[in-house]
Amino acid sequence: MQDCARYVEEMTRLRREIHRRPEEGWTEFETQWKVFRALEALGWTIRVGLDVIRPEAVMGRNAELVEKAMVRAAEHGVPESFLKATGGYTGLTADFDTGREGPVTGFRFDMDCVLVEELHDASHLPAAEGFDSEISGHMHACGHDAHTATGVTLAHWITDHKDELKGRLRLIFQPAEEGTRGAAPMAAAGVVDDLNWFFGAHVGCNCRIGEASVVKKGFLATTKIDIEFTGVPSHAGSDPEKGRSALMAAAVMMQGIPRHGEGDTRIAVGRLVAGEGRNVTPVHAFMQCETRGSTQEINEYMFESVRRIVEGCAASYGVECRVTKAGEATNFEATPAACALAVEACAEVFGRDHVTCLETAGGSEDCSILARRAIEHGAEATFLFYGCNHHGHHRADFEIQDTQSLPAALAVLSGICRRTNGL
Repeated sequence: MQDCARYVEEMTRLRREIHRRPEEGWTEFETQWKVFRALEALGWTIRVGLDVIRPEAVMGRNAELVEKAMVRAAEHGVPESFLKATGGYTGLTADFDTGREGPVTGFRFDMDCVLVEELHDASHLPAAEGFDSEISGHMHACGHDAHTATGVTLAHWITDHKDELKGRLRLIFQPAEEGTRGAAPMAAAGVVDDLNWFFGAHVGCNCRIGEASVVKKGFLATTKIDIEFTGVPSHAGSDPEKGRSALMAAAVMMQGIPRHGEGDTRIAVGRLVAGEGRNVTPVHAFMQCETRGSTQEINEYMFESVRRIVEGCAASYGVECRVTKAGEATNFEATPAACALAVEACAEVFGRDHVTCLETAGGSEDCSILARRAIEHGAEATFLFYGCNHHGHHRADFEIQDTQSLPAALAVLSGICRRTNGL
């Protein structure tokens, strides 16, 4: 921990810069540029955009939002040459070769924000200290700004300690974790295929300051779903029989899907927008929902049930429908070697009594796709949490106590590096 104290100011400053300029998934060009510039100065080998993204595996990317984000990024100092080099895709990997034989170890950090309006009140630390969000309706309310800053600072630590390390280190800066959209196209591009070790980490969740958890197995597999209904308009008063209501078709009872006997299931409808006017039969309806399951197979059962219900409702109301996967994540079982090593690194920082092992991790995390692929290609892999005293993720008052939680994260990750790649 003492070895990481010298990086606290640098890490905190970067985290707060990123917090002030939050960017949603697939639009993180300002954040990507900050990462690129810092790692280039450290001499790392960097790949960006389409070099680390497989476009055909991309989900939930809005080209219009991406274009606007690139314009905004240029207005805020991101060079046009860099934006062009990305090919319009965020995502970055950085490699450091020690020049000595040894394993290849990868760490993943996410960069995107949440679509939440931040609390602009003196009771909220970012507002009180002047680094609250400048972009309306966008906030780093899940800690990805902390993850990114920790990743960049880990690169600095590795560079400073290169004479104590062997093998190669890879840092993966992933876009679009929210909505579980960014891991799959990076996995498809092969960014974890040659790794011997792989680790992901997240601030907060079940851990308070001074605590850590290592995931043995868990996370719910999930599919994020966009559903569009298209009906036929008519005058709701004089010609109701001539219309076909997209809104009525969208009022489907998905909660009635029979639960699966072999594991947990979830179904949630988070958004429904429909209709054109009070006296017009609704022509358009748009719904955003998600399924989850304790295994990939159970989640697929839930997704196919949603598809079947939507298509049946569309047919019964005489409207057209389209079901699109907008994001996806899976479950995975960590490897014993990675779990044991992560527990050791966490215990060194927090003390063994403050480190737990999770047999089931609630929620979903698209790092699971990268972890599962890494394991399938022969790597040892796990995921861990380190603490902060937060009020709840995805809330307007989310806080992480960055001067305490970030140094602890760096101490854990650098401790992992010493164990996997130390001389």
